[in-house]
Amino acid sequence: MATELRVGVVDSGHAPAQSPLVCASRRFWLEQEQLHEGEAQADRLGHGAAVIDSLIAQAGSPRLCVAQVFAERWTTSPLQIAAAIHWLIEQQVALINLSLGLRQDRPVLRAACAAAHEAGILLCAASPAQGAPVYPASYPGVLRITGDARCASGQWSWLDSAQADFGAAVAAGSGLAGASVACAALSGQILAYLHEHPAAGPGQVLDYLRHGAAFLGPERRSAQP
Repeated sequence: MATELRVGVVDSGHAPAQSPLVCASRRFWLEQEQLHEGEAQADRLGHGAAVIDSLIAQAGSPRLCVAQVFAERWTTSPLQIAAAIHWLIEQQVALINLSLGLRQDRPVLRAACAAAHEAGILLCAASPAQGAPVYPASYPGVLRITGDARCASGQWSWLDSAQADFGAAVAAGSGLAGASVACAALSGQILAYLHEHPAAGPGQVLDYLRHGAAFLGPERRSAQP
């Protein structure tokens, strides 16, 4: 394993100001239905940069390995995400943040997540608060994370619901909001814990999250009169 604690981020890239935290980056794209990989580009969408900001707000200054699967448009594919995960396994990251979700369940993506899980890597993926399941959040061994309006910065909830395992704060200073932010925030909390407990395995991390949750169960909203 790498001697330094590394975290993988699968998203639209990173901002130039975040470059000092990035120890490796790679772009994955499709061209005429063929997978290509090469040098990462600047983050044109701003989503990856906002996700990283939310993550480091909780975790300080981790070493980032950034896999770029979005470029000019908000579209990606199971093949790109799977390739990104396999690359991050090679980078020996401790955790992979996936602030994204696809409607399609594809064997190539399922197998990539299983490989990461087998390697002892924690996978944190965004899951919507309502609606149909998304992937990779719905695969075995992946932590499903959604937004929880009850949570302030630094807090999380143990939901254990049909939609998600955990919830976290839904808003960030960047203006980005929702499950993407929540996923990155909880990833940051996990990294902060791993900095203090570098030998902790996935089971210990789960115990920490369950016992440290500020809220238990989904939010109960009173019926309107």
